[in-house]
Amino acid sequence: MQKTETLATERPAAMIHGLDINKSFLRRSFTLTSAIEAFLDPLIAMGMLSMCVFVFHQPLTPRYVILGVIAFSLLFPGNVGLHELPRRVVRKLITNWLVFLGIVLAFGVLTGYFTRFNRTVITAWAISTPLLQLSCHWALRRWLPRLIRMSGPQRSVVIAGVNEVGLQIRQQFTDNLYLNTRVTGFFDDRGSTRLGELGSSPMLGRMTEMPDYVRRNAVDAIYLALPMASQPRILSLLDEMKDTTASIYFVPDIFMTDLIQGRLVNVGPMPVMAVCDTPFHGARGLVKRASDVVISATVLVLASPLLLALALAVKLTSPGAVIFKQRRYGLDGKEILVYKFRSMTSTDNGSVVHQATRNDARITPLGAILRKTSLDELPQFVNVLQGRMSIVGPRPHAVAHNETYRKLVKGYMVRHKVRPGITGWAQVSGYRGETETVDKMEMRIHYDLEYLRNWSLGFDLWIMVKTVLVILNDKKAY
Repeated sequence: MQKTETLATERPAAMIHGLDINKSFLRRSFTLTSAIEAFLDPLIAMGMLSMCVFVFHQPLTPRYVILGVIAFSLLFPGNVGLHELPRRVVRKLITNWLVFLGIVLAFGVLTGYFTRFNRTVITAWAISTPLLQLSCHWALRRWLPRLIRMSGPQRSVVIAGVNEVGLQIRQQFTDNLYLNTRVTGFFDDRGSTRLGELGSSPMLGRMTEMPDYVRRNAVDAIYLALPMASQPRILSLLDEMKDTTASIYFVPDIFMTDLIQGRLVNVGPMPVMAVCDTPFHGARGLVKRASDVVISATVLVLASPLLLALALAVKLTSPGAVIFKQRRYGLDGKEILVYKFRSMTSTDNGSVVHQATRNDARITPLGAILRKTSLDELPQFVNVLQGRMSIVGPRPHAVAHNETYRKLVKGYMVRHKVRPGITGWAQVSGYRGETETVDKMEMRIHYDLEYLRNWSLGFDLWIMVKTVLVILNDKKAY
């Protein structure tokens, strides 16, 4: 795939090195918009089921009521933000609904309950629900900002500290109309000459002048965007602000680091911040592993005739083993063996591994077809069942490549906090195949870390769908 997708099409515009301030910080409290985001999609699913039952003149029996409750339970809370880009909204709504339908239909077929429902009702419900969800999200984006403005005056806030964090917060308030907040200006002890380019920000005075300004102007909230090294000054400001009614929020400069699954957790009663962690803890890990086992087992059963045919073809067309076992790094950087149908006459697996290049003489005629269609990767579904790999995750590199690039690319080894994948976000975003320059490897790692930050089951399914599209039209596989 020649065209490289940029993250700007998938993520909100304001982003601080991997932390979406709006999602992870400003929108953590319960507001009108967060309530709408949580309840909208589940309620539409319930409402459309009732509507379909009514339209097709079916009695509203307990089985339909139970199905509606199940739909609400599985879809609540909604995870589609009103502030997100339209393309991301469409992708998340469709994948959420497909995941739900897959779970319900699988359970219904296995238990025999599916035959107790009117198929016309279920089909109409399956088609109409995502269409209504998309329509409601479009309407809300158009009308909700106006309703919010009519509901009351804007909140007035000031920001302490003219720096990148403070400017990003102001940009979020400016861009996100649902927050209904106006930034009055900044307070900082540095003059415009010391601030340089940042000096163009609207300055209201020095830090010592902020308490008096807040009292006189009825400021609703204060955001402290100060370095953590300024602890005495922060404590002093907090003491002075006790004489005001303004809400106070602290944005530590740790948010400027490249957080992976950054969140607040508790060690007993003590709160701590996760700076770099795996997304697969607890229930999320069970969901990830269960989906891997179910999908890989299904693929291996359905594709078993093809696997046998390919194995025979590899054996008959060139000398050597059918399955190539390559040493690669897996979860937590531990060495694993990854299976592939052999596609070359030589199999590098030592301290030096040469990546395949265009018109590589080592690739067999059959191997060229296998690599182009990614059929050589099919044995890795066995690796998934073994627990060595996942269907979706950062692609595993040869051990020799890891030892080279971990010294050249910042954050390279963080990708090993999860199991490697048969396919990944980087591969469907234009970084599949040879990485002959450090810049290309850096971009691949960039996308791998983006996957770790934003994992969801819907995201996995979206990558699987894109993988098929990439394979059908990819010029980078050789």
